[in-house]
Amino acid sequence: MNLCNHKTFETVYKKYSDGLYNYLYYTFGNQIEAEDVTQNVFLKLWERCKTVSLENIKSYLYTLGRNECLNIKKHEKVKIVFQKQKISDVNIESPEFNLEKNEFEQKLELVISNLKDGERQVFLMNRIDKKKYREIAEELNLSVKTIEKRMHNALVYLRTNVKEFNR
Repeated sequence: MNLCNHKTFETVYKKYSDGLYNYLYYTFGNQIEAEDVTQNVFLKLWERCKTVSLENIKSYLYTLGRNECLNIKKHEKVKIVFQKQKISDVNIESPEFNLEKNEFEQKLELVISNLKDGERQVFLMNRIDKKKYREIAEELNLSVKTIEKRMHNALVYLRTNVKEFNR
């Protein structure tokens, strides 16, 4: 049988299209993408009908589908990276925004400097050094509960005093 024959192709389509669609839907998790890829796979099959053997047609279709999915996912990753790069390249901050940001940072530094020593130390180790409470507790030879309490007190103090600056 020749795959370029319309009846043969239609038989192959009816036999494998639903299974391929389900496989692609499971892979993508997106109905529209699965439908598009299923159509593209059968379009490629039709374009290559003279070179494709009917013996391994199922594995051929699923391989085409999987490769198409991988290409789409790869393209999406490239788009995301490009979009992130594009956003970071553009400085959309106005001079007024930068001035307010600098003033806020100075006020925040002043408020942080007014924290009690233990609270400031815990706050900076957690927020600047990105250490977990357990790590801070080990370094300072304190319990995790003490670290949690100091962090809580620091955050309450900061919230209260930063709000006063913005009034």
